[in-house]
Amino acid sequence: MSGRVFVIGSGMTKFEKPGRRENWSFPEMVQESVPAALKDAGIGYSDIQTAFASFVQAPTCSGQRALYEVGLTGVPVINVNNACASGSTGLYLARQAVGSGALDCALAFGFEQMAPGSLSMDGGGLPGPLDKHLSVLAGMGPPSGAPVTLEMFARAGQEHMQKYGSTPEHFAWIGWKNHHHSVNNPYAQFQKDFTLDEVKESAAVAPPLTKLQCSPTSDGSAASILASERFVDEHDLWDRAIEIIGQAMETDQQNSFDPPSAIKIVGADVSKRAAQRAYDQAGVGPEDIDVIELHDCFSVNEVLTYEALGLAAEGEGHLLVDKQDTTYGGRWVVNPSGGLISKGHPLGATGLAQCNEMTWQLRGTAGARQVEGATYALQHNLGLGGAGVVTIYARPTR
Repeated sequence: MSGRVFVIGSGMTKFEKPGRRENWSFPEMVQESVPAALKDAGIGYSDIQTAFASFVQAPTCSGQRALYEVGLTGVPVINVNNACASGSTGLYLARQAVGSGALDCALAFGFEQMAPGSLSMDGGGLPGPLDKHLSVLAGMGPPSGAPVTLEMFARAGQEHMQKYGSTPEHFAWIGWKNHHHSVNNPYAQFQKDFTLDEVKESAAVAPPLTKLQCSPTSDGSAASILASERFVDEHDLWDRAIEIIGQAMETDQQNSFDPPSAIKIVGADVSKRAAQRAYDQAGVGPEDIDVIELHDCFSVNEVLTYEALGLAAEGEGHLLVDKQDTTYGGRWVVNPSGGLISKGHPLGATGLAQCNEMTWQLRGTAGARQVEGATYALQHNLGLGGAGVVTIYARPTR
């Protein structure tokens, strides 16, 4: 990486409950998100040199199928599947390509058209990406009957409570906070301001989690356009360019599985290593960050990620909840968009929607959810199996 890389265009659809929009398939979603990003960047589709398409549940080459509805220019399309981190993986690849000098302008877009209900882990009899994780989970006692990923994060929450003294009320506050934030996000699947009691008393799914502390299945698409410094200069795009100053991807190491720990198998160490590498690359630390979008697939993971990102020491993430330090008026604003819990979680689009939110926050164009004076922003996206991507953004200097 020798060159600077900038986000110059952002676009997305509203995230929706699966099937809510009639005849809304993933090509139609992409016809909304990609043109919106191009318009935001002030460039044409012919300026895109390579596109990275992120999705999980669609068939192979669905990136081409979706993008061909936008234009048939012969632009190379690379399909990316990295579980729930697919969108940020596409972003990572686009940044690598532009930062290396191989490209001047790249498109990263993601989409998902999901089935209602819990996420299926049926691999058709093939070896599963979570086999090692599930073998650790199996040693922790009989299964609860909850969907696999839900049970993994619920066990992580139970472990955190037992070891560090967090309580179900801490996790419920996270759910309340993120639903409260989403009221001001027109792209969010939920925009209802639930009370804390409503979050706590919603249907129990796996202790300590209730339904309103879990990300829903969602349909939707998001797109981001990345460009080199030369491209930004030539097209005079400094008024909208936001710089990626640090980015790292990590995967599991042996300590994810040995010694056995539910907190470890849901990616805590993966996130911690990615964050440290991104901080080192950016030359900033958690104390410099103003606004954060992190992977709150379940409220438990937000607390774990506070610790992984260095916002709190190990075992002290819940103390930030006690101080309300991760909402407006606190030290950081975490998930101003509503996060996955309330904005929604269309798998391939999630990481790019996070990128968009960070771009809008640093431009100062996030409307009623704007974090005043935001200078540095951080994005965290996690996929079990496993991949963790942390990206740090800044308002650029020329």
